[in-house]
Amino acid sequence: MHRFKDLEIWKMSRTFCSDIYEITSCFPDSEKFGLTNQLRRAAVSVPSNIAEGCSRKSNKDFSRFLEIAIGSIYEIETQLLISNDLGFIETHSLEKLLDELDSITRMTSKFKSTLK
Repeated sequence: MHRFKDLEIWKMSRTFCSDIYEITSCFPDSEKFGLTNQLRRAAVSVPSNIAEGCSRKSNKDFSRFLEIAIGSIYEIETQLLISNDLGFIETHSLEKLLDELDSITRMTSKFKSTLK
């Protein structure tokens, strides 16, 4: 078992989650149950799945939760791109968020590969 609070991927994804909450607070009210909700749920899913995976007794189980976290990352990326298409996120903010996501993805994938 791993201590999730010690994992850099958990720390980064937790900070990223806060960034998503901040940026979606500026979305139109009409998106409260649309992209705002979807982005926030997917962002919360990343550190949550990392934490839950840490509680598993086998590396295979932990790896599965990291795979779910990566799936949520791709979901977030898609939703951020759509948000930019709709004018809810400025391009420079989008690029910053996508860079953060890319770092989290690479670190999570690399960490996952060490569990095998």
